[in-house]
Amino acid sequence: MVSAVFHSPLAAASESIAMKKEATHPDSTRASGSKAMDVPAPTVSAAAPAAVRPAYDWRGLVMTVLPPLLGLGLLIGIWAIISISTASSIPSPWETWQQAVVLFSDPFYRKGPNDQGVGWNVLMSLERVAVGFGLAAAVGIPAGFAIGRFEFLGRMFNPLISLLRPVSPLAWLPIGLMVFKGANPAAIWTIFICSIWPMLINTAVGVQRVPQDYMNVAKVLNLSEWKIVTKILFPAVLPYMLTGVRLAVGTAWLVIVAAEMLTGGVGIGLWVWDEWNNLNVKNIIIAIFVIGIVGLILEYALIKVATAFTFEEVKS
Repeated sequence: MVSAVFHSPLAAASESIAMKKEATHPDSTRASGSKAMDVPAPTVSAAAPAAVRPAYDWRGLVMTVLPPLLGLGLLIGIWAIISISTASSIPSPWETWQQAVVLFSDPFYRKGPNDQGVGWNVLMSLERVAVGFGLAAAVGIPAGFAIGRFEFLGRMFNPLISLLRPVSPLAWLPIGLMVFKGANPAAIWTIFICSIWPMLINTAVGVQRVPQDYMNVAKVLNLSEWKIVTKILFPAVLPYMLTGVRLAVGTAWLVIVAAEMLTGGVGIGLWVWDEWNNLNVKNIIIAIFVIGIVGLILEYALIKVATAFTFEEVKS
């Protein structure tokens, strides 16, 4: 069946007008047509606005810098007031600063075994700390794994740890002098026995907090003890272990100053004691700041190491 299309005169006139309009204004005719025949009219693109530069975070800078400066200013202010009130017994901050400039102008001089710069004393103390701390890590970390891993060993050694850990560091010094017959080994022994406890205890606690599901999987897979320690326990215990290491380093640096005061030899502790015998209070105050700065650097470095190896659980 063929369908015929009839156009009325009005429709024919409308179509004729539309064709003329399209010939005269093609863009406007296309815009009024059907969607299938729509062609977007060309547009002139405006220049992209320049990227807005974020404002500098002055508030964050102020909150980072200002509080420490205020704290340091408070310390210096109290120090200055005490120095004024005690006349000449406590040097002022400015006098101490002048002495520090002279002292650190040549920190590595040598004028004999008992007259060396502050730099050599600090390095000697750090060497003792490194040896004593290294021995403590070599013994304390494996012992912590064993005590945390096996319940029998934990029950066996927990009373001994609770008994020996609170003992003052200087109480171990005479034992070291008697056994090792020397000041330097006795100081290293004191550092060893005092810095071993944080590493041992933190490592053991970390092993005990490993989820039991991990150990059940190890049993199902029939893993050897070596693989359990290296593949399961070590990655899980690492944050605890690094916390113990950080606490142990702080303890070791704290102990070495007191140990060197009693044992003698080159070291920052003996340097403080010699300056006291010479009644040089300025150098004693400088030594206090040096000890604090070195301890702060050690603490900060180990915090960075611990942060690098600590993995936070991602929340979905």
